[in-house]
Amino acid sequence: MLAPDLREKLRHNTVVNLADGSLFGFGIMGLASYVTIVPLFLSYLTESTALIGFVATLFYMGWQVPQLFVSNYVAGLRRYKPMTLVMTLIERVPYFGLAMVAFAIPSIGTDAALTLTLLLLGIQSLGGGFTGTAWQSLISKIMPPHRLGTFFGIQSACVNLFGAGGALLAGLILERIAFPESFSLLFFIAGISLLISFAFLALTYEPASESKDVVERANWREFGGRLREILRENDNFRWFLIARALTSLSLTAVSFYTIYGIRRFDMSPELAGALTSVLLVSNTLISTVIGWIGDRWGHRRVLIGGNLLTVAAILIVLFAPDVGWLTVVFALTGAVNATQWSTMMTLTVQFCSVAERPFYIGMANTLIAPVTIFAPIIGGWLVDAVNFELTFAIFALAGALSLLVFVVPMREPPGAIRAAHAKPAIAD
Repeated sequence: MLAPDLREKLRHNTVVNLADGSLFGFGIMGLASYVTIVPLFLSYLTESTALIGFVATLFYMGWQVPQLFVSNYVAGLRRYKPMTLVMTLIERVPYFGLAMVAFAIPSIGTDAALTLTLLLLGIQSLGGGFTGTAWQSLISKIMPPHRLGTFFGIQSACVNLFGAGGALLAGLILERIAFPESFSLLFFIAGISLLISFAFLALTYEPASESKDVVERANWREFGGRLREILRENDNFRWFLIARALTSLSLTAVSFYTIYGIRRFDMSPELAGALTSVLLVSNTLISTVIGWIGDRWGHRRVLIGGNLLTVAAILIVLFAPDVGWLTVVFALTGAVNATQWSTMMTLTVQFCSVAERPFYIGMANTLIAPVTIFAPIIGGWLVDAVNFELTFAIFALAGALSLLVFVVPMREPPGAIRAAHAKPAIAD
């Protein structure tokens, strides 16, 4: 249940945080996308495919790994917003550095530019990780429990929609302006977008938490003991972590769909671009409703449905008679991706009390990081050493096992039951 002042500010907090997410998506998901724009920029600086591929892994490493290590500090905060603002600047300002590096390439050379680019990308990704626990705790605090999934879902839709707009603008800039000035402009506009996004985030209203919702900070030994105690006593959360790890493994299949289509069906670049659009549109459309569905019928059920779609998509890939079936695969994958962001974050905080949220958020991200980091590497090795069929079969098996865990041993977390009986907020 929200405090009265947060209920009064609910509409305000919703608007400013949706604006934050929209402009954040315009910059990071569109103009300076880790999936397209950053790898393309790096391709001008190095011929190493492994190094370019590592940058995508770097992004996820930076986001997931630090979150557990800052959770002890975050749990002792009465207000999460100050830390969120300080840390998120570290993930936003580096884009101005990237703009300057791109502009200076004719003077400093590609080797120096590559070194500076990797350094700035590392700082940016770590900034996101150090922000993550405080930001998720902030949003979980200012949004009603029964609307948390709805908010994350709509914000995700805004991120994807504005990201698509940023991607279109990026395409125009790359078409009309030569390298490296084109990338310098892209990174600069992305930085401006992220600073405006930051201004909206700074408008978030957050009162100080009550003392009962704050955990006294412990030393590292006590902190480790507290985490082990949570894992030992909360078997339902342990099953959730196992299911999430298996889900992450199964989702790795997405990374190989495009290359499989090219090698198996001689898929054209134009179709690959169209399938990316299918993925994005599906993600955006499903994101607008998936959080609402989870809030009303349970986020665990949403994840069960997401795992069913994941396994179905992999099986379609394995048995597809022609390239046309990949349209269905990418549509299903977009829907699956929509379930992961809003549902995983919402379900994580439903396992615990308000005071324990940072610990659970940290563990739910950092403990899964090894799977996120190494699964694509191992999957790529399997493809090269054996074949796509075995690799996809393993991913499908992981999805089926995850589905089994969600259905059998895991139960609805306590917070889900409380949220189901929550009264609508005044500002609803």
